Amino acid sequence: MHKHHNALGLAAPQGGVCAAVVASQRPVAPVTLVRPHAARRAARFFVEKFKGSSLYAVKANPSPALIRELWESGITHFDVASIAEVRLVASVARQATLCFMHPVKAEEAIREAYAEHGVRTFSLDSMEELEKILRATDHAADLTLCVRLRVPSDHAKLSLAAKFGAAPEETKALLFATRQAADALGICFHVGSQAMSPVAYLQAMARVRQAIVEAAVTVDVIDVGGGFPSIYPGMDPAPLEAYFDVIHAAFEALPVSYSAELWAEPGRALSAEYASLLVRVERRRGDQLYINDGAYGALFDAAHVGWRFPVALVREEASDARLTPFSFYGPTCDDIDHMAGPFLLPADIGAGDYIEIGMLGAYGCAMRTGFNGFTAGETLIVDDEPMASAYVETEVRPALPSNVVTL
Repeated sequence: MHKHHNALGLAAPQGGVCAAVVASQRPVAPVTLVRPHAARRAARFFVEKFKGSSLYAVKANPSPALIRELWESGITHFDVASIAEVRLVASVARQATLCFMHPVKAEEAIREAYAEHGVRTFSLDSMEELEKILRATDHAADLTLCVRLRVPSDHAKLSLAAKFGAAPEETKALLFATRQAADALGICFHVGSQAMSPVAYLQAMARVRQAIVEAAVTVDVIDVGGGFPSIYPGMDPAPLEAYFDVIHAAFEALPVSYSAELWAEPGRALSAEYASLLVRVERRRGDQLYINDGAYGALFDAAHVGWRFPVALVREEASDARLTPFSFYGPTCDDIDHMAGPFLLPADIGAGDYIEIGMLGAYGCAMRTGFNGFTAGETLIVDDEPMASAYVETEVRPALPSNVVTL
C-alpha cells in the first residue's frame, strides 16, 4: 500500500496506478483518470444522509458516464441550466426529474423543455422571467416555480451573490405573483461555491423565513442550492453531516406547508473526487513548470480564481527531495495560461516527469476548450482512491497496475 495525498495536498510516496500508466504509455497528451466508485460513494452519501432530494448540478461535470453513475446510485433529480443540459440528461437518464434552475432562460428553451422533455420545475428571480415561463408553457397548471432569493456568499470561496437572486425589496410581490401562477411554489438560493462553514446555510434560511413571513404565502419546496464543499489544499471544511444537520434543523423550523419538500443542488460535492489529471512537464524554468494542460483546459479554476489542487510527482521510484512550491504554465501561447499555485512538489522535478493533479472531477473537463489545438488525451477508468475525500477517513491508494482500463 502506498500513502498518497492527505487533506492538505502534501506529496507522498508515489507508485500505484499513475506510475503504471506512465511506465506503460509515457503519454504525450494529458490523461484523465476517472473513478466511478468515488462518484457512486458520494451519491450514496447524499441519498442516505440528506433528508430530501439531491439534484445533481450538471454544470459541474456534464460527462454522460458520470450522469449515468449518479443516476444508478440513486440521484434521480438533476439541476440543468441550459436546453443542451436538458437534452443531455434526458438522453442518458430518461426517467430522471429535470429541474431548469437557471433564473434567466430563453423562451424557446423553456418551451422545448416543457413540451418535449417533461420539465415542470423552473426557477426565476424577476417578474419578467415569471411572465416568460407562463407564456412559454401556455400558462400550464402543473408548474413548480422556485423563486431565487439573493443571499450572501460570505462563507464561500467563490461568490454567487451578484448575478442572480431577487433582492429583499422585490421578494414579497414576486412570491405572491408566483404563488398565484404555480401549482407548487418553491424558494431557492445559492450560498456560493465551496462554502466553508454550515453557517452560510443558517444565514440563508433566516432570509428565507423572513421572505415567507413578509409574503404570507404557502411554500411547497425549499431548495438550498449548492455550495457543499470538497477537500483541497488549504481548504479542510467541516464534515458534510454538519451542513446537513444545520439545514435540516432550519428547514424544520420554517413556516412552510406540512408536506413541503427539501431540495439541494450538489455539484462539486458529487463530482470533484470523480476525476484527476495526469500531465507531463515539458520544461522547468526555476520554480516554474511548463505542463501540457492549463487555463484553457482542465485547469481553468487554477488559473482564473487561484484554485489550488492537490498534486503529486508520479515516478516509478519515489523522490526523497524536499517539497518545493512551484507555479505552472500551460501549453498555449497565452501568458494568462498560468497557474500560480503554489503547488508543492519534490525539488528534483524536471522535464519529462509526470504530475497527477487531483480533484478535477468538478469544473475540470467542463471548462476545457480546444484553444491552440491543445485538447484532452485519453480517458482511463481506475479504481484507486482520489487524492482527498470527504467520504472516507483516510486516503490510501493501492498499487494495482492491472486496474487501469481504457474507456
